[in-house]
Amino acid sequence: MDPRTALVLGRVSNLPTVWSNVLAGTLLAGGRMEDGIPVLPLALASLLYLGGMYLNDAFDRDFDAKEVPTRPIPSGRATVRAVFAAGFAMLGGGILLSATAGGAVFPVALALAAGILAYDIHHKGNRLSPLLMGLCRALVYALAGFAAAAAAAPSPLLAAGAVALFCHVAGLTYAARQENRSGFRLAWPLGVLAAAPVLVLAAAGEKTESWPFLILFLAWMGYGLTRLTVRRRCDVRAAVGAMIAAISLLDAVWIAGVAGPLPALAGVAAFALTVAAQRFVPGT
Repeated sequence: MDPRTALVLGRVSNLPTVWSNVLAGTLLAGGRMEDGIPVLPLALASLLYLGGMYLNDAFDRDFDAKEVPTRPIPSGRATVRAVFAAGFAMLGGGILLSATAGGAVFPVALALAAGILAYDIHHKGNRLSPLLMGLCRALVYALAGFAAAAAAAPSPLLAAGAVALFCHVAGLTYAARQENRSGFRLAWPLGVLAAAPVLVLAAAGEKTESWPFLILFLAWMGYGLTRLTVRRRCDVRAAVGAMIAAISLLDAVWIAGVAGPLPALAGVAAFALTVAAQRFVPGT
């Protein structure tokens, strides 16, 4: 397996969105920038994400052979055995690493790993799979939050952020299910995407520091949605990639509300890095 194939299997272009999730979850739970980089939850979330992406390709190999033959396994650039081994190794490594943390980090990591595995095994043809993917991303907030809060219960603001992230990811995952079709159909379920900014306004709307980042998030989402709803511009893959990158902008909105605009620039940087990386490594 060559280095580029390894990057494509891991969809590493989207990894910065996981990092911004960890930062947002840490700060929403009461962590402080002064405490330094949350190394443990960053490593945990990264391992679980990468393992899940590898296993997604391994379990989807028959589907990809028919619909996306350019993917690493059907194209012969990677073997099923190697991809399964690497995926389970990273997933297991994340679980083992979480056992070294205190509080509820280990059970949350275990739940996240189980959710990832359940999605990878049974997401094709499963109408509820977007909800499961949304739950997996929400658990990244919980993982970071419990790591920051140790034995203490994370704040209600963390719960609001996790629900907003759940809604956003569930909506974009629904769109991603149609990326191999000629056009986008049944757009009404994407209404769940509106829940994320509504929750932000309800939970932290009085924090004016968040407003510039919320405007940026909404503007970028508007661009992404035009790639779904405007027929002459319809490109489901491009739209999904844009909405994945927007995860970090949503993180920036929450970060600005609890820690100020300067730390929130980390979310904007993660967004920019994701958009740039998707030009070289496909995000879907």
